[in-house]
Parts: sequence; C-alpha cells; structure tokens
Amino acid sequence: LFQLILSMTFDPLHSTLHFLLEMQLLLVILVFPPQLFESESCTYTYLLADTETKDAVIIDPVLEKLDRDVKLVQELGLNLTVAVNTHCHADHITSTGLMKKRILGLKSAISKFSGASADIQLSEGDKIPFGKHYLVVKETPGHTDGCSTLVLDDELMAFTGDALLIRGCGRTDFQQGSSSKLYDSIHQKIFTLPEQCLIYPAHDYLGQTVSTVGEERKLNPRLTKSKEEFIKIMDNL
Repeated sequence: LFQLILSMTFDPLHSTLHFLLEMQLLLVILVFPPQLFESESCTYTYLLADTETKDAVIIDPVLEKLDRDVKLVQELGLNLTVAVNTHCHADHITSTGLMKKRILGLKSAISKFSGASADIQLSEGDKIPFGKHYLVVKETPGHTDGCSTLVLDDELMAFTGDALLIRGCGRTDFQQGSSSKLYDSIHQKIFTLPEQCLIYPAHDYLGQTVSTVGEERKLNPRLTKSKEEFIKIMDNL
C-alpha cells in the first residue's frame, strides 16, 4: 500500500484517496503528501496536515488551481493556517493572495530575501507549525536569492522548491541566480539531511514524483560533480 501511495500523483477526487480517508488513514496526508499537479508549468503543490488537529499548511499553490485546492481543504475538513511559497516563481502566479480571501485566518509566508510581500517573512531556522508538527526553514539560495527548503520536523521529508530537482536543479541564469550559491546550498543544507529523507521538488517535467537525499547524492548528474564542474555545466545550459 505504501509503495502505491509513494508512486501516485494524487487527484483530489481520486477514489483511492477518499477510500483511505474513509478508513481513518488520514495519516497519508502527512506521511505521503498529495502532490497536486499543475500541468502548464509542471508545478507540484503540497498539502500537509496534522492527523489529530487537522491543522494544515500548503506549499507552492498555483493560481490556476485555486478552486481545486480550496475544495480539497474543505472536503477534508482541514484548518489551513499557512500558505508558503518556496520562492518567487517565474513560471506561474501563486494563489496565496486569493486563497487568503477564501479561507478565513490563512496567512502567507515566503523568504525575507525574496523581495515579495507576505504575512510571514521567513529566515533560516524558522518553524512553520501545523498541529504538533512543523516545517523547518533552510535558506537555499542559488536559483533565486529567496529560495527556501522546508524540512519536516522528523527529517523524513524535504520540500526543496526549485533548488534541488529530481536528477537536476533549478536554473541559475536569472532572478539573482548564482551557480556557486546553489551548489553550496544543496551540499550544505540538503545533502546533509539523512539519506532516507524524501525529496519533494516544486517541479518535474518527466513525470517523476519523489526522490531521496541518498539517491540525489549518488545519481544527480550535476551535483555529483565538483563545484567548478557544476558551474561550467550551469553556464552552458
């Protein structure tokens, strides 16, 4: 069952998800978060919830999928408290502003280095709570100055935004990008997490859904190189 959950990209109306909820397995939302996909920009949105309190956070919501996301929150009876963006996205518009108008008490959050306005300006080490759980903010600049990686309190999952992708990484040729900073961010902030920590990126263009720190350390074709080699690769993309 866990292998099935791990491999699925969840549709909020998918019968399997509703079956699991009916069987009182709401834990699936926390342990294997639904990856809510937006096909135009190939963006993953993530919804995490505490199974007891139903307090929840949403990561990288997309404007075009606002109705879908609000409906799912309402269907699951969640108390959505924070909508956080891992960085300012160049390929889509966030839905946090409009989502705040439709969900009472919802607050927006983004890195203080992003240059964007939000209710919560995030810094290294900040915690985003939901029930008895929380996400820890790790500053991972390089794709942009304001990129954050969000790590679950037990370090079982990391939401890496556009910093670390599955077998790749974010571009560094715009939005204050820096190949040197990105290499250091990934090696110092993400690759130091436990090997089994699941990596959930903000994008994937090949249908991949999840990786691990251990896999990316060994198999990522860009990040297994030296820093100098990495910079050359990024400069020639």
